[in-house]
Amino acid sequence: MPALPASRYDVDRDGLAALLDGEPRYRVDQVWRGLHERLAEPEELTDVPKALRSRLAAALPCALRHVTTSRTPAGDTEKWLWELHDGRRIESVLMRYPNRATVCVSTQAGCAMGCGFCATGQAGFDRNLSTGEIVEQVVRAGRAARAGGRRLSNVVFMGMGEPLANYDRVWAAVRRLHGDLGFSARHLTLSTVGIVPGIRRLAGEALPVNLAVSLHAADDGLRDELVPVNRRYPLADLADACRAYLAAKGRRLSFEWALIDGVNDREIDAERLAAYARPLRAHVNLIPLNPTPGWPTTGTPPAGVRAFRERLVALGVNTTVRQNRGTDIDAACGQLAAAGAVATPVAAPSATPVAAPAGPRR
Repeated sequence: MPALPASRYDVDRDGLAALLDGEPRYRVDQVWRGLHERLAEPEELTDVPKALRSRLAAALPCALRHVTTSRTPAGDTEKWLWELHDGRRIESVLMRYPNRATVCVSTQAGCAMGCGFCATGQAGFDRNLSTGEIVEQVVRAGRAARAGGRRLSNVVFMGMGEPLANYDRVWAAVRRLHGDLGFSARHLTLSTVGIVPGIRRLAGEALPVNLAVSLHAADDGLRDELVPVNRRYPLADLADACRAYLAAKGRRLSFEWALIDGVNDREIDAERLAAYARPLRAHVNLIPLNPTPGWPTTGTPPAGVRAFRERLVALGVNTTVRQNRGTDIDAACGQLAAAGAVATPVAAPSATPVAAPAGPRR
């Protein structure tokens, strides 16, 4: 892949120092803190001479060009469509709560994982995002949250793409968010469909970020259909990697489970999930499947969601039902695809036969 042009947040401290060559040495820290801690535009750095502000604005362009904004009627969820320098498009989502806000960021333009019930997966893969393109999504969201009187407190890497398939750039963004924007590791969550080598790399990193695994099935037959990467990294290998992460970090592991009517919402599915989750002390987030253009089946109705949760709780699994935010603006889980993306129709999965549940390999 050809090198991407340097954008504002792709420039590191050394690059900024080179740009400010000839200026007083303190200017580097002054400008760096202004861009990261204050989330300021170059023109807003009033403690910097006006001529230098203009030079910075020209030399450090934004990576994201705003295309459209979609808001829910209540205004609690906002989705942005961004265009990148090469015409690729991505989306990010800001979710507002009474005193804080969370941003869901994309890490790739498109996704190669092929999960049929996800709009991003239906559209296919274009390219990885740069570190600066990821960080700038957070900065833009931080400015929007602040304008509404809220603090951006959490970043979830759950937008377009598979974060661990773009590991180096994503981890560089995590380090920037932690070290320069001031986010605690406990407020940064990486989501993966189960890239085992990436999970093992995470276990060796210094920062104990949260790990969320998009599980969706707890038997290999069904998961092979729903999450094709399972054919490469089956459930037993995934459990081993998660166990290593838990041993290294001591943080709670989360499993994401999109409930699909008649596919993975049966009693046997709850029993298989409980047998898989309990040894890992995992928390389960249930997500009623959101509609996407290429997926032929529907999400589990509310009564079925309640029954599934109650069964998991009875089996000793800590379980919550995630509140869908932004479904009406295609901003909820699995719906991000970027305007203009073409969804490839997907065949409905076949529920696997009922069999005795099997826990993860020890």
